[in-house]
Amino acid sequence: MSGINSGSVRFLLADDHSLIRQGIVFLLEDMDWESEIFHASNLQQLMISIQEQPVDIAIIDAHFPDGNSITVVPEIKKMSPKTKILIFTGIEESAHSLKFLNAGADGFLSKLSEEEEIAEAIKKMYSHGSYISEVTQALLRNSISNPTLINPLLSLTERELQIAEMYAEGLGNLEIANRLDIKQNTVSTLKKRIFDKLKIENIVELIEVMKNHY
Repeated sequence: MSGINSGSVRFLLADDHSLIRQGIVFLLEDMDWESEIFHASNLQQLMISIQEQPVDIAIIDAHFPDGNSITVVPEIKKMSPKTKILIFTGIEESAHSLKFLNAGADGFLSKLSEEEEIAEAIKKMYSHGSYISEVTQALLRNSISNPTLINPLLSLTERELQIAEMYAEGLGNLEIANRLDIKQNTVSTLKKRIFDKLKIENIVELIEVMKNHY
């Protein structure tokens, strides 16, 4: 692969698995770019790195032991608007890429991708400022007519959203029923409907969806 001639590119590799970061280092070395590489193994280190030195391209996992990186993407963009963010993760692209792009990420790439695609994504992040795979391009086209692909909470009715918020606050069926003056079995029915619409299976996942989109 040909190198670039516009000076050193500053990369931040943020992943809690050192083998993943090292794999990207080997790939960058094969690309023959003049680069400076910083590492972060958690969200705290990630934010400190962004604060301490300029970063051209940040390659970031979606999840860390100390949280979900979607919560810090807007903060990174606020602190360092020129930093391009590529989410590099094992989570399903078709289910998650749009919400990361909506939060401010400039690209989304699966860790299951072939080495050639990973290299191509990094090159496009540098040359064009973004990388949108064919999968995510299709999702973006579909989202024009189906905005729930970006924000699944839009699929809920006003009452369902109200109850989802109460579950996220830690209330149980009885407390919700008493607060809304409805029957417990009605709450249970609405809970199932909420879970079906959001394609989730438990309260932990509901809290995550609420945190990311509400």
